[in-house]
Amino acid sequence: MDLPLLITMLATAIIVTVCVLLHYEGLRGLSRWVTMELLPPRGRITTLILGLILLHSAEIWVFAGGYYLLESVTDYADFLHFGFGEGMVERPMTLFDHAYYSAVVYTTLGFGDVVPVGAVRLLTGTEAVTGLGMITWSASFVFLEMQRYWGRD
Repeated sequence: MDLPLLITMLATAIIVTVCVLLHYEGLRGLSRWVTMELLPPRGRITTLILGLILLHSAEIWVFAGGYYLLESVTDYADFLHFGFGEGMVERPMTLFDHAYYSAVVYTTLGFGDVVPVGAVRLLTGTEAVTGLGMITWSASFVFLEMQRYWGRD
């Protein structure tokens, strides 16, 4: 097994673990917050949704940091971009570019304007599965909380 793939596998395992733990703790905190009687039910659900958006955004940035480190520190990640009139071009991405790419992958939109090359494809595929799982987990959580508070205000 080559070193870039090994490093990417290790980075993928660490990033996914961090995101799962972040999501779990985030949901625990949100659950405690919405069960406190500080807000009316409508405010609790609104707070929950906004909290989940922040939580998912944080997870996207965790993956973005992984892409950034793999590309800029280890040089084990390459990305091709659609240029304007130039076709596909290869260039280093900024941290913001990585965050954009991560959001597209995490939400499984898959625009295709940035294409991973090499071992980083493992992290990309795993992020899509992780994002789908985290979004589904959040949806289930919101459903349970809405059952508890729906129609009470």
